[in-house]
Parts: sequence; structure tokens; C-alpha cells
Amino acid sequence: MVGVLSNKISQEELKPGDHIYSWRHFHLYAHHGIYAGDGKVIHFTRGAGQEIGTGTFLDRIIFSSSPSHPKDSPCAQCGDQSMLDGVISSCLECFLYGGDLYIFQYSASPFLFLAKARGGTCTLAPSDPPEDVLHRADFLLKNGFGAYQIFKNNCEDFAIYCKTGLLVFTSVSLGRSGQAASFLAATSAVVSSPLRFLTTSFPGLAAVSCGVYCVSRFVSDIGVRRDVSKVPVERLVAHPGVDVSEAAPEMG
Repeated sequence: MVGVLSNKISQEELKPGDHIYSWRHFHLYAHHGIYAGDGKVIHFTRGAGQEIGTGTFLDRIIFSSSPSHPKDSPCAQCGDQSMLDGVISSCLECFLYGGDLYIFQYSASPFLFLAKARGGTCTLAPSDPPEDVLHRADFLLKNGFGAYQIFKNNCEDFAIYCKTGLLVFTSVSLGRSGQAASFLAATSAVVSSPLRFLTTSFPGLAAVSCGVYCVSRFVSDIGVRRDVSKVPVERLVAHPGVDVSEAAPEMG
């Protein structure tokens, strides 16, 4: 049952338009997509050989968004997708990459949102109807979703946009991804919080850091942020080079 402890579901519970994800690298990262029905998932990936070249774990995280089954053992349904880049459609088994199936929650209460200390599992924002979600996902499958960026335009950003139509319209370095927000919130809690100087005890420091982390996660969620705007998918694709911050005031 989906709840505070786990968002894990069975394949029989899936419905077209669901935002699903599966954990990679010992739960360091989750890959997200939109279930399209008939055992297919539309998701945003960066193919093998197109990592950011840091030589760090970030390269392995980005590669883990690639479909499974390399050339020597291609999937009978999908074929070899290991080198594909951008928005693709895969069977559910390739998407899961051997992992478990989880569903992303929308319209989460503030209590539930904060109780799920790990980002990338829920949002306070409501989802649009399944037909709108599937329209966006299918449109982006045919037309693309721009360049993959791990902190600003990743697989979770893609799935959240399909579900809500929301885009960040300021020039901040953070997109809609809860995983990215959690990473930056944790960094802020440990390194950047000026409140850490107000206490010298370990319990006090832990409480202050936890508070900073929770507040940072909360204010970064698209359900409460003020720097987001509803952008029709046709406009997004028709003007891929347009700065959303310039286009947003023109939209109702």
C-alpha cells in the first residue's frame, strides 16, 4: 500500500498516465517515467556514451537512466536502446532495469511531504487528468524535451511536466526535480546554514540541520514555488530556444 513508508506498487495497479519510478545504485537515484499503458513507459534518458564526463558517480547516475539490454542481449520487444538519447518509449521491464516499481504521489499533504524525508517521491502539486498527461508524454516522445541536465532538466522533471504542465520560469539552477532539491537541501543544511553556529551540541546541530533541510525541500517543491508557470506542450516544443522566463507572462 502506498503511504509514508513506501510508494511501492504492483504492476496490476498501474493505470495509463501514472508517474512511476524505480531506484538505481542502492537508492542513490531513481529513474522516472510516465506509464502509457499496454506495458509501455515513456521516459527521458541520456544514452550510454553521453555522460557529462566528470569521471565521478554523476556519470554512473546519468548512465543508469539509459534503458537496459545492451547490444549483446537486446530486449525482444524494444531492441537495443542503450545508445538512445532523449524521450523514448520502452517496455516496463526495460524501464525498471531489474528494480522495483514505485508510483510518484501528487497532491501530497505537507505532513506526508515532510515525512518522506527523501525527495523525488511526491509533490504538493496536483496532477492534471490522465488524458492531458498522456497527450504531453506522447507529444514529447515525437518532438523531444530538450537537452538532458542532471539538476535542471532530468527524467523526474520530464515526468512532473507531463503530469502538471508546470515549468520553472526563472533562471535558477534548479528545475522541478525533488531529487535535485533534496541534494541541494542536504548540502545547504550541512555547509551553508548560518544557524549551525547557534549551537555546539550534536543534538542541537542535528535539529538545526534537519530543520534547514526540511524547509529547503518544502520551498523548492513545485506545489508551493512561485517561479513556475503552466506551459502548453505545443508552445514548449514550438519554441525550444525561448527562455521560459520571457514567455511566461504571455500565458494565462
